[in-house]
Amino acid sequence: MATKCGNCGPGYSTPLEAMKGPREEIVYLPCIYRNTGTEAPDYLATVDVDPKSPQYCQVIHRLPMPNLKDELHHSGWNTCSSCFGDSSKSRTKLVLPSLISSRIYVVDVGSEPRAPKLHKVIEPKDIHAKCELAFLHTSHCLASGEVMISSLGDLKGNGKGGFVLLDGETFEVKGTWERPGGAAPLGYDFWYQPRHNVMISTEWAAPNVLRDGFNPADVEAGLYGSHLYVWDWQRHEIVQTLSLKDGLIPLEIRFLHNPDAAQGFVGCALSSTIQRFYKNEGGTWSVEKVIQVPPKKVKGWLLPEMPGLITDILLSLDDRFLYFSNWLHGDLRQYDVSDPQRPRLTGQLFLGGSIVKGGPVQVLEDQELKSQPEPLVVKGKRVAGGPQMIQLSLDGKRLYVTTSLYSAWDKQFYPDLIREGSVMLQVDVDTVKGGLKLNPNFLVDFGKEPLGPALAHELRYPGGDCSSDIWI
Repeated sequence: MATKCGNCGPGYSTPLEAMKGPREEIVYLPCIYRNTGTEAPDYLATVDVDPKSPQYCQVIHRLPMPNLKDELHHSGWNTCSSCFGDSSKSRTKLVLPSLISSRIYVVDVGSEPRAPKLHKVIEPKDIHAKCELAFLHTSHCLASGEVMISSLGDLKGNGKGGFVLLDGETFEVKGTWERPGGAAPLGYDFWYQPRHNVMISTEWAAPNVLRDGFNPADVEAGLYGSHLYVWDWQRHEIVQTLSLKDGLIPLEIRFLHNPDAAQGFVGCALSSTIQRFYKNEGGTWSVEKVIQVPPKKVKGWLLPEMPGLITDILLSLDDRFLYFSNWLHGDLRQYDVSDPQRPRLTGQLFLGGSIVKGGPVQVLEDQELKSQPEPLVVKGKRVAGGPQMIQLSLDGKRLYVTTSLYSAWDKQFYPDLIREGSVMLQVDVDTVKGGLKLNPNFLVDFGKEPLGPALAHELRYPGGDCSSDIWI
């Protein structure tokens, strides 16, 4: 089916068709005030990213939530390319789960894409009553027309990796996706691949462990995740648990976009490794480390060794390039993964981070760099924090980057991020030979927001992108 057919549903027929989609003109991203000292609600910002627009690089709309301290985090759609064959479906609502309050906000972006409005609020009590889940993270739309949201815990903040199901039209809470009593011990992100009857989920830690900051003693006590959970997609149950060697805190997970692919990658934050998971001939799944970012021996920091802290990963829609951010070291990387077993580094760019020259941290031993990187200044603004959430344009030529991870960890690792606010940057990508180059004319400074410096997080385009859409 061509994407211009008259009776198509949302998104694109294939990942390669999506690469021919229109250039992004606006971006939605949640902005957080929790832990910043500003007593104001989190809000959804709409940013103009059209170079031809007089409002280029400006926040053109702000939609405040009706409550304080939600900690908006990630977002998803009411429907996406998984429903491409259903012409009755339309991508008009952005689903915003709250990591801390456990509320879910449904935002209407269809009526006026440049001025979103609140459509529905799902209160935590409605989720608790039907699911007994809380601390919500990833939202994905399903081919069934439902919306599925992962949880990190139960009502008391203990670990519980379950999934909330919403009706994709009414946004009523339907119950859990998993069978009763069948949640994983911990949760975070997930991705599904129906042609292989599989979903794989990841784990961070119990909400009570991570909520107020990072304590190295919790790592020693084994309280942070190091497993992947393989689920039978049709039976809604765990069929295999994969233990990760050098795989502490597996966060973002991405199958290859090709719906026939039986492999993908997960970024393990604390170990700073990329692990490749794949299906064996017998139908079971395995995992292997394919990239290791070596830690740096340092002075003047929380620990004597500083990990890169891989916090976000992305795959280009043609499955050729893998991108990830090292939030602590401060670099953004591009790897050619044409051979997924042997990724090849093709681009690297330092965008702030904890080891910049003139900062409090002195690097004593570094397996990769000869000297500490220079601080990043864009359009006169010295960038606080390090590269964190990333989003790639459909054609793969532009990467957008924000610098906030999670308010309590921002406050701990980058106090200046709380004072200065986060930024959004744009990187030009060489899609032929590989390579990354900062666009010096692009800066969205969330330090200058009307109510005070804000922490901007995950990025979404109105028409879907390479971390929101799944093809079946």
